[in-house]
This record gives sequence, structure tokens and C-alpha cells, in this order.
Amino acid sequence: MKANRLSWLLVGMQVALMTAMALPATRPYWSLTGALLMTAGLALGVWSFVVMGRHLRIMPEPAAEASLLRHGPYRLIRHPMYAALVLGAGGWLLCTFSWPRLVCLLVLLPVLALKAAREERLLAEKFPGYAAYRAASRRFVPWVW
Repeated sequence: MKANRLSWLLVGMQVALMTAMALPATRPYWSLTGALLMTAGLALGVWSFVVMGRHLRIMPEPAAEASLLRHGPYRLIRHPMYAALVLGAGGWLLCTFSWPRLVCLLVLLPVLALKAAREERLLAEKFPGYAAYRAASRRFVPWVW
């Protein structure tokens, strides 16, 4: 499926915001909570990456040969990679706090929510069983949201 302008805009914003957050900190400091969040984000991201395998895409449009994943982290949440980004970015923010980084994270949240909503519409079109999967799982946080 070919990506449209909205998809390119969402991905561009996601990459720009993550890049802005990753810029070197002027005064990094130790935060146990931040380190734990970054570790959890990394672990969830790697687990999701391994399960997604060769079907990994940055664009919300599913690959033509994609299948609906319902195992690994995908049995609990529909967008574990987005959740991993938020966990990691939140941890990074706690370890390298700055107001611009906080603004980037606060803008990243709705960007990822819009991207996830677009992806879900496209997955529902592609997979007849997606509605049942959506009803049985949460979007970003297991048992919550």
C-alpha cells in the first residue's frame, strides 16, 4: 500500500521530534526512574522488533505481504513500538530534562496517537479479523489504554 502525504507528515514529525529529543544534553544527570524507563522502552522495542521481523515499517501503511500479529507484545497492545518510543523518550527526558525536550515529548504523544489511528484504519481495511483483535487488546498500555 502506497503512503500518502499524511503518513509522510506524521513520520517526518515523529523523526524530527525524536531527533530533537536525542540532541546532546548540556547537563545530564542520573535518574533511576529515567534509566528504568529507558531500559523498559529498549526491551519492549527489541521484543517488538524481533516479533515484527521483516515486516517492520516506519510508515503506517501495512506491507502487502504483512500478516496480523497477535503474539508477543502484540497480544497485549496493538502498538508496542510506539509505546517503546514513549517509554524511552520519557526516560531520556528524566535524565536530561529541558523544557524544549518536554515540549517535544508532549507533541510526540499526539503525533503517535494520530499515526496509530491511521494505521488502525488501514489494518481494519486489510484484515477482516482486526475488529476482534482491537476489542481484545489495548492501543498503548496493557489493560488501560
